[in-house]
Amino acid sequence: MTATRLPAGLAPWAGALSALTPELATALGPLLRRLDALIGEREPVADGPGEPDGVGGLGRSGRPDQLLPAEWLLAEEHPDEFLRRYVDRELLYLAPEFRAAKPRGRTVAMVDAGPSQAGAGRLVQLAALLVLHRRATARGGELLVGVLGDEPVHWFGGEPADLLPAWLAARRPAEPTPEDVEFAAATLDAADRAWLLTSPRLADRLPGRPRVLASEPARWSPAGATHVTVRLDRAEFQLPLPAAGIAVRALRGAEFRRTGPAAAPPTEAPAAGPRGRWLPAFTTEAPFLLARGRHTGTLFAMDVRDVEQRHPGTGQSKLHRLNGRVIAAGRTGRRLITLNLHRGRVVRHVIGRPLAGPAELSVDPAELGLDEGLAARLATRPVLPLLRAGDDLLAPVAGRWRRITPDGRVADDGPVGPGTERERGFDRFREPRLFDRTLPPEAFRARHLLHADRAAAWSEDGKRWTARTPRGDERRLSFREKAEVIGLVLDGLEPALITWSSEGGVVRAIRADGVRTLSRFSGGATAPAVHPALPVIAAELPSGPLVIGNANTGRIHDVIRSGE
Repeated sequence: MTATRLPAGLAPWAGALSALTPELATALGPLLRRLDALIGEREPVADGPGEPDGVGGLGRSGRPDQLLPAEWLLAEEHPDEFLRRYVDRELLYLAPEFRAAKPRGRTVAMVDAGPSQAGAGRLVQLAALLVLHRRATARGGELLVGVLGDEPVHWFGGEPADLLPAWLAARRPAEPTPEDVEFAAATLDAADRAWLLTSPRLADRLPGRPRVLASEPARWSPAGATHVTVRLDRAEFQLPLPAAGIAVRALRGAEFRRTGPAAAPPTEAPAAGPRGRWLPAFTTEAPFLLARGRHTGTLFAMDVRDVEQRHPGTGQSKLHRLNGRVIAAGRTGRRLITLNLHRGRVVRHVIGRPLAGPAELSVDPAELGLDEGLAARLATRPVLPLLRAGDDLLAPVAGRWRRITPDGRVADDGPVGPGTERERGFDRFREPRLFDRTLPPEAFRARHLLHADRAAAWSEDGKRWTARTPRGDERRLSFREKAEVIGLVLDGLEPALITWSSEGGVVRAIRADGVRTLSRFSGGATAPAVHPALPVIAAELPSGPLVIGNANTGRIHDVIRSGE
């Protein structure tokens, strides 16, 4: 759905309403706008630039004190040319950088799927979920939905196209109780903002609980309910409902437009991450970014060479559609090699010049240590690296390096380095065998080891680091906040740690002479990817696009908006 097909008042909602037909979106508009105003008082979206955080680049506008010194020299020597450039907006200003505090916690909706919420109540819930999803996305977070009465509570999220059908199918024969509400709330984090979408019957049994949206039919016509009474905390309002015909079609799911992948059979589960999108990774030192697409077997590849010199959107990229779930991938020379789980076998796929030896390679997943549970988890993480060792392939699976020969034989090639295979996937920065330069013995004995290009860093506690420059000089780098180091880059010859905080998704560059917040790469639900040899970083923003830029300056150089 595009904004041109919606009334002017709903144009800002085009993204959220893309999961609905234009007819339902228009019919739901009055209820949607009223609920947005009511919920907005209790679920604000943080605005404003935030706290100053140095200079982030150059711009064509600003205050006089932000003009470059060269522009003031031009004003003194050639005032007419200075005035012309001022009128034509050609003067250069220092662009300030700001650091905004990211809201903590998720937005959570506990929904009543009992009989009393059938009909009108479900329409109110539909509009409320769209409002909460839009506001959660604007805050840089996500919306999770759970059905009261389920034990354990299954929280589901994602884009409206995936979330709404799951919510609509959640119908329960019994009314929820206050104990069900407390059981669901007990599974949440302290920072989560929990909403309860229910009927007045349950709301009256929960006095004093914040963010309770209760609804019941208020006015009727021969065709059905026309208005609904909505109670939010202690306030009460009467709001209009869509016409009976389209309301019935909506409650049957006939007015939903699903843009995500179709349901896949169990052996070919969708390759979807926490947000069902990118999960970027740099799996080798080749200047290529790999990311998962929205569909099973989709792999996005982009050349990041000279990312700073080219115009945005001009980088070479390609979307590869492969058979099966992509487990591991690597770019070597002009080839992109992948290992895919397809019909109960792990098969090799080569994009580019064929490899020497048999054209086909098929391996039993059990020989790689790949069971069904691990395969499902890997599908929700960045692709594992796939390296070449002569004619053999190397892949880190289940904590061990697996060597695959051209004739399909698999051999154990030793354990992965300590700390390399974490919950979010394999981290090649921490694999000692991939760094072939000399380091002091304490570096290899340390609990944490990072390497990038010709630099390395090590630490015992993950907070205080010793970094060695390409010239052999040592630097002391440290930070205090709760964050994990996701990469090491060189700024000239100076090393910088790249950190990511799971609470707010803040990304920073830690140097010996200071700290820079990479605000344009912050806010994501998963850690960005940092190239192992280049100062290039890629992150998935809360709003969906994949951004690629410089890990030292924090400037964005490419924005990729479609992962189909």
